[in-house]
Amino acid sequence: MKGYTRIREDLFCVEDSCRVYIIRRGDRCILIDFGTGMALQALEELGIHQVEAVLMTHHHRDQGEGLSLAVKAGIPILVPETEYDLFAHANEMWQSREIFNNYNNRQDRFSILESVPAQKMLDYDTLHLLGMEVTVLPTPGHTTGSISLLVPMQGELMAFCGDLLCAPGKLWSLAATQWSYNGGEGIPHTVLSLLELQRRGVQWLLPSHGERMEAETAIPPTVEKLARLRTLREQNPRLFQLRERPYEAITPHVLFNRTSMANSYVLLSQSGKAMIIDFGYDFMAGPAAGVDRSSRHPWLYTLPTLQEDFGVTRIDACIPTHYHDDHVAGFNLLRRIYGTRVLCSSTFADILENPQGYDLPCLWYDPIPVDQRLPEETEFFWEEYRLVLHPLSGHTRFAVAIEVEADGEKFLFTGDQYAGDEGTLPNYVYKNLWDWEDFSASAKLYRAISPDWILSGHWTKKKPDESFYQKLESIGTELSQLHRELLPENGEQNPSNDFSARFSPYQKEVAPGETFTVSVELLPPNQETLWGEAVVPNGFTLLQTQRQKNWLEFTLQAPMEPQRRSRLGCRVWREGNCLGTQAEMLITVLPDKKQEELGT
Repeated sequence: MKGYTRIREDLFCVEDSCRVYIIRRGDRCILIDFGTGMALQALEELGIHQVEAVLMTHHHRDQGEGLSLAVKAGIPILVPETEYDLFAHANEMWQSREIFNNYNNRQDRFSILESVPAQKMLDYDTLHLLGMEVTVLPTPGHTTGSISLLVPMQGELMAFCGDLLCAPGKLWSLAATQWSYNGGEGIPHTVLSLLELQRRGVQWLLPSHGERMEAETAIPPTVEKLARLRTLREQNPRLFQLRERPYEAITPHVLFNRTSMANSYVLLSQSGKAMIIDFGYDFMAGPAAGVDRSSRHPWLYTLPTLQEDFGVTRIDACIPTHYHDDHVAGFNLLRRIYGTRVLCSSTFADILENPQGYDLPCLWYDPIPVDQRLPEETEFFWEEYRLVLHPLSGHTRFAVAIEVEADGEKFLFTGDQYAGDEGTLPNYVYKNLWDWEDFSASAKLYRAISPDWILSGHWTKKKPDESFYQKLESIGTELSQLHRELLPENGEQNPSNDFSARFSPYQKEVAPGETFTVSVELLPPNQETLWGEAVVPNGFTLLQTQRQKNWLEFTLQAPMEPQRRSRLGCRVWREGNCLGTQAEMLITVLPDKKQEELGT
């Protein structure tokens, strides 16, 4: 009995645990999704001798539980970049995923049961396979990282859309759209994704479950029903308004992106170029629970509207107020898709480029290359604008306030320094590192600059007046005084750092048997009475310890056996008194990796 259905010439479908699509060119093919692997049995009858690749629309087990068969057959497995870890590192997910007291209802545990080797498909990329162009389009909804694969075939645009929908007005699962404990985050994302497919002129939708359908008849009833469900739960009431008009003009050349999770702003030049100030999660219709890589999916949803509505011809540059993920998660996409230059304060550019080196909150998972490092308190020019980056330690030590004048008014972009709609609540986070006088210093800075507008990271725009400055100064003074009163009076303790040592880098990947060196900073600096010794994990060998001023260097040799996150400690002594192991770092010995592949 024939194990496949012909949809059109050289396009076939195998009904497995999901629909597996076969696109044939001569005696070769690609598979879209994989199911249990039944599609492999149909290849001989179709005259196919080689599978170029399996392309996965999302990570769910019904899509790919048979992928080990693809591995045995030597078939490359291509997966959405956001969900890569749920394929290539599924074993680690199963070891670490919370189960008790679990408030995370995302269906990440509907993943494959064992890891498989995989390659990433980057969002918005065009893959060249079998003489075809396959566009990878982010379409979150069923899962956070879901994609659709757009393939022109015989003059029509086909979208292999996974489980985004299964029939006109029907979803395969509503439970899958609950990305948190009791939210419905996947519902507005599904709406946005369907409307994006419509905007791109897709004619046919080919789902993982359900029959092929015409987009013009399937999308409207699905969007309408989901909108009613969204209204019933009083979620995202402005969804369609924001999609229609995502940008608000504060002045003719300064725009506010109304859809982003952390506020994002755009500076427009007379030449048609745009500079984006902070760009984390564009059109965030609700965050997913968890903080694993597959829970965070930036995209570029509103940028076509920015270009159409404001005549932007080039998204020329982007610049962050600080390094937190909700302010920088989209930078790599901007850089790769639009050729946008990443500008950054020299104070925290290394955090963007080498996040594995730091033990700080809210780091983005991937390195972000910086095209231009900018000194602080030194003016620089972009197009017709003069900008200055001012140090703004407080919310985090590694932050700046960005000063620029546009349309005859002075703007100060301040990130997350102060919270609340009044813009006066000191938004300090101890782990971000800050010091006694930071909020007194920022109060002085704001008064000295006296901007017409303060534009912050999460709160409404502010026109400051004298009472505002006075309140900032009063709060800064009281905050410092209370910390000094509450902490021990040894004259050394920093309010945000309880420890006397800090490793650099914090995480490191090494090859089996590799010799490597790491550094430890002894804190506070210039304390000659401090000394540290390595607390070496099993299997590692300490070869040498050297000291340069307030830095120690440990040289070690890794074991030959793979290890994940082995802990190297530093025990600290002061004037002969042991303070204990004050710092740790994490070392992973990667299997079957050559040293040069690790960039060491």
